[in-house]
Amino acid sequence: MSVNCIRHLLEVSAQTHGEKTALVSGNIRLTYGDLLKKVNQIARYFSELDYPRGTRIGIYSDKSVEQVIAILALLSTEYIFVPITRVLKPEQVAYIVQDCDIRCIITDKVRYEKIAQTGFTGKVVTYEAIDKEVPSFEEIYKYYHDRYTPKIKSFENAVITYSFAASGLPKGIVITHRNLIDGARVVAQYLQLLETDVISGVLSFNLDYGLNQIFCALYKRATLAIHKLVLPSDFFHHLIRDKVTVLPVMPIHITRMFDEDPHRLPNAEELAQVRIITSSGGKLTTKMLEQIQTYFPDARFFSMHGLTEAFRSAYLEPEQIKIRPTSIGKAIPDVELFIINDEGEACKPREVGELIHRGACIYKGYWNSPEDTAMRFKSIKILEKVLPLEGQLTDEIVVASGDYVYTDEEGYIYFHSRRDDMIKTSGYRVSPAEIERVVYDNLETVQSCAVFGIENEAIEEEIVLVYSAATEIPKNELLFELKKHLPNYMIPARIVYKRSIPLHYGKINKAALKEEILANGA
Repeated sequence: MSVNCIRHLLEVSAQTHGEKTALVSGNIRLTYGDLLKKVNQIARYFSELDYPRGTRIGIYSDKSVEQVIAILALLSTEYIFVPITRVLKPEQVAYIVQDCDIRCIITDKVRYEKIAQTGFTGKVVTYEAIDKEVPSFEEIYKYYHDRYTPKIKSFENAVITYSFAASGLPKGIVITHRNLIDGARVVAQYLQLLETDVISGVLSFNLDYGLNQIFCALYKRATLAIHKLVLPSDFFHHLIRDKVTVLPVMPIHITRMFDEDPHRLPNAEELAQVRIITSSGGKLTTKMLEQIQTYFPDARFFSMHGLTEAFRSAYLEPEQIKIRPTSIGKAIPDVELFIINDEGEACKPREVGELIHRGACIYKGYWNSPEDTAMRFKSIKILEKVLPLEGQLTDEIVVASGDYVYTDEEGYIYFHSRRDDMIKTSGYRVSPAEIERVVYDNLETVQSCAVFGIENEAIEEEIVLVYSAATEIPKNELLFELKKHLPNYMIPARIVYKRSIPLHYGKINKAALKEEILANGA
């Protein structure tokens, strides 16, 4: 087994810190020794299914201790773990299942009923015992006690995570075991994480930012405290009760944290144990930073920037957050960032160019999508006007991010725009094309439509749908149809009817529509 994998971290942690608490979720506590034992039992069961190496196995469930065990168990096998976001609709789940040929799904009681709606015919394993014909973790814990010996190679594929693409369909990004360990190593280094830390598990474990919290905890032999942010009062109770010291969030979480009467929120003294806060996955507002400063005055706040194709690219040091709050910072350790113009030349300060990522944390490529892989994963030759390339050794891969950025005179990077028109809302990347496709497929009276985002300080961008039809469709009818096919975070906040939609060279002119919406406040 490779030493460059998450499984190795788990084994070492159990050997050296077997009695230390690894996971906390409410009243449930597991030591590192307990965690390894349960992970081995689940991994042993799956290894006996005798699927071919590289078989894709999905996890479609809510956040829990069992979900963490399932994740670590699959990462202990030669299979590939595919997280399936719990808020996706059956047709979206079915697409992911078909796209990467998932043979087995691990799920909880709530989503067990929904799997049938996807048409899935493969094997299902549940956490709780639900049906005598369906194997469960409860039963596996009773009968599987044999020794388990993993055979993992660091260069092999470990995870495929899906996000929505400009094409309107989800795209899977392939992540290796080495990628996961690199992400934990680099983040733990620049955050200066400690063995004594308690890391909040408030993020979803379906994307790499949330998964990284599990792996960082293992890397430092720290404790992960799982929590679902529903009500602000419960969230702050979690911070105080679980003695959280490291709080990873997205901007939408900051908004939700303080979405309550200030008189019901704790004071700064009660939250003084929080020493690090990190944010990624969206734009921070002045209001968010002020709220963090008010309630966590002594915490070091790290603003971070990652790519779909590379786990983490840049971070802003806490000391700079007040000086340049809109900057995404500089390159993380073990990474070089370049900004080049259309001619491939290095951009001067304040000149906008494309961000190129070189070094650690670069993922493998897009699953079943050589075109998308070729668009983003480039030969280092694209930097030949910036770097002295040595001899003929030019097979190194870099990421052409599609992010257009610029630097100030001190080298700090600022985000400018995206090559595509993806919408970022509530921490999610939303494809306008996906929503437009659902409208066209299910609302026959719609003649044309356009989806785009407009700035909203609370959630970064709100989704706007503009459509044309012979007559206006009742809003409730339109929303009812959209909610049948899309998760809540993809439902437009504004729906605007127009008799006709402006065109530009034969295409819908979204820029003109956006200007009109902003001007009219429609």
